This record gives sequence, structure tokens and C-alpha cells, in this order.
Amino acid sequence: MRNLLALVLTVGVTSPAFAASGPFLSLGNTNFVVLLSFLLFIGILLLVKVPSLLGGQLDKRADGIQEELNEARALREEAQTILASYERKQQEVQVQADAIVAAAREEAALAAEQAKADLAESIERRLAAAQDQIASAEASAVKEVRDQAITVAVAVADKVISAQMTAASANKLIDAAISDVDTKLH
Repeated sequence: MRNLLALVLTVGVTSPAFAASGPFLSLGNTNFVVLLSFLLFIGILLLVKVPSLLGGQLDKRADGIQEELNEARALREEAQTILASYERKQQEVQVQADAIVAAAREEAALAAEQAKADLAESIERRLAAAQDQIASAEASAVKEVRDQAITVAVAVADKVISAQMTAASANKLIDAAISDVDTKLH
């Protein structure tokens, strides 16, 4: 405050007041009137305590800025805590994902082994079925050949017997067959 008053007086004394014409302490001198008005204005400002009001407002503003800085620090610390938490969770999720991938690979390998085993078993069953079909077809072919051979043999025997057989020998054979059937049935 004293510095301000000294500054005002210094400016007032060294100002163009000395350049004005006529006596300085006269109300006719405009420089003197301006100086008095300025000093009166400064006095009113000091009387109303404007510097202390300005200082109080500046202090309030400084306190508000300090509170905002403290709040910003707290928010930054909270954000860092949350970031660390998310990074930790991300690492946990990554570990879980790696475990899931490893388990899936193991399951895929087991499934591939099982599929190979199932395929081998299926091939064995199909081979066995094919061999059974071949054996069945072979047996069927052998039976057909036998049946055909029997049919041919019976036809040849019929021709040979009918050519060599007489009515008397046919009657003997019929009687022998009837007696044979009679003994087997009773």
C-alpha cells in the first residue's frame, strides 16, 4: 500500500505538471486538478478497501484452483488405480483365454485321435462285411453249381434209367420204395 502511494506521488511530481504554465498549486492548472482527482480516486479505493477485496477474491480464486488441482490429483490417482485394475483383469482374461485355447487344442487332438480310431474301426467293419458278402456269394455260387450239377445228373440219370429200365424192374423198385417208406414211418 505504501509502495502504491509512493508510486503515485512520484508519477505526480515528475509528470508534466512542471510543463504547465502558471503556478502548480492553483485550481487553474489542469495538471494539478487531474493530480488531485487521481489522488482522491486512489483514496476512495483505499477507503472502500478495494485492494483487500481484490486480494480476498484472488485468494478465493487461488483456493478454488488449489481445490481443483487436488481433485484432479485424486481423479488421476483413481484413474491409475482403475487402469491397474483393468490391466490386471486383462492379464487374467488373457491367461484364461490361453487356457481355453490350450484346452481346445487338447480336445481337438483327442477328437482327431478318436476320429482316427473310429475310422479304422469302421474300415475294419466294412472289410469284414465285404468279406462276409464275398463268402456268402461264394457259397451261393457253389450251391448254384451243385444244384445245377444235381439237376444235370438227375436228367442224365433219368435218361439212362429210362433207357435201361423195363416195366418189371420199375415195379420192383416201386415196391421196394413203398416198403422202405413203410418201415421208416412205423
